[in-house]
Amino acid sequence: MSSGTIDIDEFEEADADEFEERTDTERIVLFLDDHDDRAWKAATIAERLGLDTDAVSAILSRLKERGLVRHKRPYWAITDDEERLHSAYRLHHHHETADDQYGEEHLEELQTDEMEQVQ
Repeated sequence: MSSGTIDIDEFEEADADEFEERTDTERIVLFLDDHDDRAWKAATIAERLGLDTDAVSAILSRLKERGLVRHKRPYWAITDDEERLHSAYRLHHHHETADDQYGEEHLEELQTDEMEQVQ
């Protein structure tokens, strides 16, 4: 089957936004969250997601600074602070909505204290 198609049952059962392109950061967070019973090496995450290892390492470091992942060399895991993860997701969703509505150039004007804390 072509990579440009999916099974109609998969299509029917999917959420409306399930097939949208995700950023590398989103893909990494979703991967770690989906596999929260394991800790992973950056190279393995990169291989699984088809990304560059150095890019994955840089993204993981930024996520660690924000408290969204845990790190014990050489392994990475999703945070065990579910509220922080949910807050970051909500903030990300609001950011995307604002970007769609107002455009990127006006987002700094809309930034809130909550955004500053998570960043």
